[in-house]
Parts: sequence; C-alpha cells; structure tokens
Amino acid sequence: MTNNQILLNEIINQEFKESNGFNNESAFFEYFSACQVLKDYELSSEEIENGIIGGGNDGGCDAAYLFLNNEIITPDQLGTLTCTKGSSLEFIIIQSKKTDKFKEDAIMKWKTVSQNLMDMSKDIANYEKRYCEGVRDMFMLFRDTITKLITKQPKIYIKFYYVTLGTEVHPNVKEQSEELKQVINNLYPNAMVSLSFVDSDMLMNLYSSEPDMSILVDLADQAITLGNTNEYVTLINIAEFYKFITDSSKQLRKGIFESNVRDYQGNNSVNSCIADTLRNKNKEDFWWFNNGITILSDKITLITSKKLSVDNPEIVNGLQTSNEIYNYFSENIERLKDENRNVLVRFIVPTSEEVRDDIIFATNNQTNIPKSSLRVTDPIHLQIEMYCKSRGLYYDRRKNYYKNQKKNVSDIISVSFLAQCLISILLRKPDFARARPSTLLADEETYNKLYNNIKDLSVFYKVGKIGKVIQNNIRKTSDWTTAEKSDVLFYLIYGVMVQKLKKTKISDKDIMDLEIDDITDKDINDTKDIIYKRYKELGGNGRVAKSSTFVNEIDVLLGFAEGNI
Repeated sequence: MTNNQILLNEIINQEFKESNGFNNESAFFEYFSACQVLKDYELSSEEIENGIIGGGNDGGCDAAYLFLNNEIITPDQLGTLTCTKGSSLEFIIIQSKKTDKFKEDAIMKWKTVSQNLMDMSKDIANYEKRYCEGVRDMFMLFRDTITKLITKQPKIYIKFYYVTLGTEVHPNVKEQSEELKQVINNLYPNAMVSLSFVDSDMLMNLYSSEPDMSILVDLADQAITLGNTNEYVTLINIAEFYKFITDSSKQLRKGIFESNVRDYQGNNSVNSCIADTLRNKNKEDFWWFNNGITILSDKITLITSKKLSVDNPEIVNGLQTSNEIYNYFSENIERLKDENRNVLVRFIVPTSEEVRDDIIFATNNQTNIPKSSLRVTDPIHLQIEMYCKSRGLYYDRRKNYYKNQKKNVSDIISVSFLAQCLISILLRKPDFARARPSTLLADEETYNKLYNNIKDLSVFYKVGKIGKVIQNNIRKTSDWTTAEKSDVLFYLIYGVMVQKLKKTKISDKDIMDLEIDDITDKDINDTKDIIYKRYKELGGNGRVAKSSTFVNEIDVLLGFAEGNI
C-alpha cells in the first residue's frame, strides 16, 4: 500500500468512529467521498447527505446532485426555478467504493442507467422495480429541470466521479468511460460529459485542501479609516476585485456570498444596467454609477497602505454588482491587465453578532427583498444559536460556520432541519416538512407560529436535540434505503413525541416540561417499527410520505385519534 492509501484508511476509520451517524464504514465512505468531490460547492453536511441515494438497485449511483449556477436544486424549487440564458446546469453522479481498484462494472452500470433514465422518450415509472426511488427521483429532477429551463438554453454538464483508494486505472476501464461519454452525447449532443477517476492521491489532495480563510486584496489608493482597525472604505480596481472574489480556477468563491440574503437575480433591469456600465462606460469610473459593496470580516489587517488582508470575508451587500463584475471578466478575460476603473468597497469588522445581523438587515432592507430571505437575521435565530451552543448543539445560522470549525456533524443542526422538526411536532405537519424543505420559512403565518409565538428558548433546543437523536438513529438502520430514511424521519420525530406526551396536539408548553433523557432508544425503535410497517403497507414511497393523510394513519396506529387528544 502507498502512504496515501495507509493514511486515508486511518482518516476514514477515525472520522467514521467520531461521526456517530453511519451504520458502517462503507456508508461513511460514500459521505466522505461526496464531501471531498463537492468541496468547492461548499454544501452543508445535510445537503451532502440528502444527495446520497445509493443502496440496492442504485444503478451505480451512490450519490447524485443537481446544480444551477453552482446552487443546489431540490424538487420543491422546481415550480419557481428560472435562470438567465446560458446558465450552467451540472448533474453530478458519484460512485464510491472503499477498495483499491477501479472496475469496469461500475461504468457499465452507469451506461445502462443513463440509457434507461436519461432518455426522455422513456417513462421513468417503468423502471420502478429496477432502480430505487432515490435514483429515479434524481434523474426525473434532472429531466424536469432541463424541460423547465429549455428556452434559457442552459449549458449542460454531466459529470461522473468514480472514487476508490486505487492507484491506477486499467485501459479497459478507460475504454468503458469513453463509451459512457458517447452514450450520454447520443442523448444530449450539446452536453459536456466528463468522468473523473478519483484515486488515493487525488482523494488525499482533496481532503488536505482547505478554502482560503484569509484573502489579500490590493487597493487603488489608501483606504479611509477613522483610526479604527475594524472599518475601511476604499476604492478597488474592478480587475483586482474580480481576483478577490474568484479562486485559483477562476470560479466564484461561493462561501464569500453565504451571508448575502439575496440570490443573484440574473438578467433583470438593475443587473442589465450594471452590465451595460461595465461594457460601455470605459471613460468614466465605475464607482460613479454604482452604490458599492459591503464586506464583513472577522479580522482586517493593513499589510501596507494599499493592501489589506481580510479574514473570512462575507459580501452582505453588492451581490449583483459582484456577479456582474465576475461575468464581465469571465467573458473578457483579456481586459484584466488594462482595466483602470474602480468599485467602492466598505470593509467592516462587526463588534458583535447582533451588529453583524443589523448590518445585513439594514443594507438589504433598502430594496425589495422577500422577508423570508432575511429570516436568519431576526434576533430569535441568534438567541437560538447561543442557547444551543452552550449545550453542545450547534445551530448553523451561518451556513457551514460550525462545519468549518470541525464540529461533529451529528451535533450540527441547520436552520431548515430545525424548522422541519418544529413543523412536524408543533404544527402536526410531517408531510409538509418532508415535501418542502427549501421553502419552509417563506410563509409568514407559519413562521410567526414557530418563532415569534414561542418565548422559551428551551423549546428550540429540545426539539432540535430530539430531532438529531432520532436522525442519528435512522442513519444507522442498515436495512432501510436512503429514500426510506428520508420519507420516515419526520413522521418518526412526530410519532416519538406523540407516544411520549400521550397527545397529538403538542404545544410549546408540553416541550418545555419534557425531559430529553426520558426518550430512550427503545422508545424510538418501537415507534420506528410501527411507522415503517404501515409506510411499507401503503406503498413505501415518497407519495406516501408527502401525503397529508399518512399522519392520521400514525395517530391511529399509536392509539390516538387526531382531534380528540
């Protein structure tokens, strides 16, 4: 074995033991591989796990993800999905095997599943017995997304990643990969198809790579500061700003925009004006026509009078401007060396988390932004984070903040997962939680019931903690498929609480009076067996889990009639 193979085996073994959320090392390796392959997309642990669809009848697809302009797409977003012309649509499929070889069989499975499920003339429903639900749903999402966006003419990238601890690829395996590309191109002639063999050396390189935490930026002139080291107002050459927001491969540093509550709006009137200014107003300075950009940071160091070092920069206002600058130079890379226009940039080190949220809210509340986009700047979410943190549960209000601090995945709870747990328990809507993970906070009435009407922070902590305990229990259920785990999870969270509290109409007062330690593994497993059995009897698929009537079935099974207790 090579050094990297020995080290990777040790890394995987140690991280598996620390993870406390996977049934075996093979299942953990699927998660580990996806984390490394998708590192540049900066997905949360939850987003990575949701894409793991392997198991029986997976057609060689252990994990699959769909991205539009580097943003992950989920089925509940399909109805409102849109993009600008020529956007990037990426379909990524991963096969992970903790072996020291690359085998032809894996690629042969990909050829077959592609011929069957990527061919739009074939009905995916006809393959119900051949491929598991997670695989069918993912390929259906890919097809539906292409259909939805067809008039926008997105650039389609289909990327396969075969991950093992091997060191070399046999010529026959490489030939199979070329045949796979041809199969795809026969179906999608304009798609760009690639297959990457991720061996032990590449996997170690991916594991060892870390996103830049500190970025240097050259200024056009001395920055304005009032003697403080936590605020700078300055002009930056737009070519230099392009370098600041891109990585070594000339891709946008996605993490730099995580705090910005507004997604890039594409080709709207404002962005068209910004793009027009960049293209056609070369004699006047850019900052004359633009409000500028606000960047928050953990620490700013003045290296020289015209150079700053910025730790963990986050663009909280100016996303549209930043994207248009990126687009302009991506299309005109030769203009980088001769550019002499500047953009106005404000660098701020907030004195507290409260101030940070106030800045985000204030700088984005001046334009027409949906309130749901600003939810996590509400004081309640910082209060939840602080309360949970002191008890060993990390509320990921700032996406990937705790993941980057190397906190255990099983101790991190996302904003959407807590909302799903709250909706399942307090509003008795596990079907809603299962079907609409990306849009839960958009409804004003639901949001107020969950966050503004609950005054005791222990409710959020207890619901989140119980949710994570039950989630970790389900992860270790080896004979369930990934789709089954997703389908049953929020019903089990609801069912366990109904069993423990002996009622279906659960209030925040009931949660306050509950002792978490009173919920045992036996409670979870007994309820799990009851719910799973009925779920399978009704068909055992996403339609059952997303129906509004399955929760009534659970109430009856557990001995409670909804509305009576």
